[in-house]
Amino acid sequence: MAEKVLMLGNEAIARGAYEAGVKVSSAYPGTPSTEISEFLVQYKEDVYEEWAPNEKVAAEVAVGASLAGVRAMACMKHVGLNVAADPLYSVSYMGVNGGLVLVVADDPGLYSSQNEQDTRMVARAAQIPVIEPSDSAEAKDFFRTAFELSEQFDRPFIFRTTTRLAHSQGLVELRDRTKVEDRPYEKNIRKHVMMPVNAQYRHREIEKRNQELAEAANTLAINTVEILDTRIGVITSGIPYQYVKEALPGASVLKLGMVNPLPRKLIEDFASRVEKLYIVEELDPVIEEQVKSWGIQAVGKEILTVQGEYSANMLRRAILGEEPDVQAPAQAPGRPPILCPGCPHRSVYHVLHKLKLHAAGDIGCYTLGAVAPLSVVDTTMCMGSSISTLHGMEKAKGTDYIKNWVAVIGDSTFLHTGVNSLMNMVYNHAAGTVMILDNSTTGMTGHQDHAATGKTLQGDPACAIDLVQLCHALGVKNVSVVNAFDIALLEKTVKEETAREEVSVIIAQSPCVLLDKSKKPLYKVREAQCKKCGACMKPGCPAMTKQENGVIRIDDTMCTGCGLCADLCKFGCIELVKAGE
Repeated sequence: MAEKVLMLGNEAIARGAYEAGVKVSSAYPGTPSTEISEFLVQYKEDVYEEWAPNEKVAAEVAVGASLAGVRAMACMKHVGLNVAADPLYSVSYMGVNGGLVLVVADDPGLYSSQNEQDTRMVARAAQIPVIEPSDSAEAKDFFRTAFELSEQFDRPFIFRTTTRLAHSQGLVELRDRTKVEDRPYEKNIRKHVMMPVNAQYRHREIEKRNQELAEAANTLAINTVEILDTRIGVITSGIPYQYVKEALPGASVLKLGMVNPLPRKLIEDFASRVEKLYIVEELDPVIEEQVKSWGIQAVGKEILTVQGEYSANMLRRAILGEEPDVQAPAQAPGRPPILCPGCPHRSVYHVLHKLKLHAAGDIGCYTLGAVAPLSVVDTTMCMGSSISTLHGMEKAKGTDYIKNWVAVIGDSTFLHTGVNSLMNMVYNHAAGTVMILDNSTTGMTGHQDHAATGKTLQGDPACAIDLVQLCHALGVKNVSVVNAFDIALLEKTVKEETAREEVSVIIAQSPCVLLDKSKKPLYKVREAQCKKCGACMKPGCPAMTKQENGVIRIDDTMCTGCGLCADLCKFGCIELVKAGE
């Protein structure tokens, strides 16, 4: 009897990759997809896993492994697919040798992302088939199906998940790893070299393949029909299926495991068997628009939103007109997002705030520099954009305009897409100061290694990229390295570098406080001497509070011993009471 285990969706995908015979996996960490690769490491005897510097590289690594004849995958979040769009659209024409699957995790509800884009829309544009599971068991089992179909139809596949699926648990039945023979590599210029004449030919070929796949989708086991009460029929897929079954347990349901291409005959047959048809899908009306274009009457976004996650109660209201009898949840006190106690970004932003500088921001923990009381970061768009944004400002308004601006970017994000932007600044005779906030990890997604940490995803030692030498190699003459908590030197350095008429880089170094598991130093306020000036409160450390009498108090359960507050106290009222161990 097969063993059954409770697994997160991401863990189930990793298990599915192992069982499907995957040999190569490349990824860049991005919530909610990050844990797939971290779970996959347990199978490193059979699967090679790596962190790539960005999603484009990860996708290209997977494509190379596929062309060599093995089953390969790349993992990313939805906005990471934008970075991988270049290889995505071209490998759609090329097809595969070994099976090729890109796992892409969407984020309905914007739990950890800058937008709510729907990967199914990108897949339709790129003519890439999409499989979408609705629970952990399907996440594992459908993964094998994705590789089998990829090889059968010579198509790369997208395996779409969402935050809810990635981070919810379900029972998974474990099976043995499939023994998949490597496919022999065959030189095929017409198929693999995307020069215009070959691409024209391959475009025609993939149209044929997609039509064959669309026809096969009508009988695929991952598309299932449940005929119950035919007064209401629902077409759905993924996690929304769970909400449909909870809210409308008696309704007839067509659950689509493949959401691109759609099984037209299956959908038309299902629609003919129900009195009223609803289409329930989170985010964009991808299924709905296609179904309605075939002349099928259905109700969808007229009553349902294109924003955020769905729920069973939402469907009860929209479809049944019922107001669920549920008790309103207790309202927790407001808790705005804030940097961790001891975060090195806080001291950097304190200095920038003091100097009344603006920061073009990037994607990472340091985005929190936009909120009070630091309020330094003015822009956040996408990975690597801070440097290019600053460059654009300088070219629009001149060097003097950006004397009160800096670009801030993390070490991992700098290697992701910041390098090209800095290269562009140097090449195009720019001015401006770039601050690399080097906390020695990919912090926001849970402390993953990258090319500058000296360790691989598998935990092996690796060459650590020297950020100073890299900046010099790009042509930056002025590169300063400063301890992020040395606020006096940091302030002096920022003043000097922002005054320059050429590109400069400041690397503010201090490891993420959560990396060090040893006991931390502890600071305490000598309350009798406290002047109640509030200077130590300005950086907004959550370990510090002002009592009713105005005296500052440090919560010793939260203090990480960074010493920033002691440096800011001009009266020496904050003392080190316990050294770290």
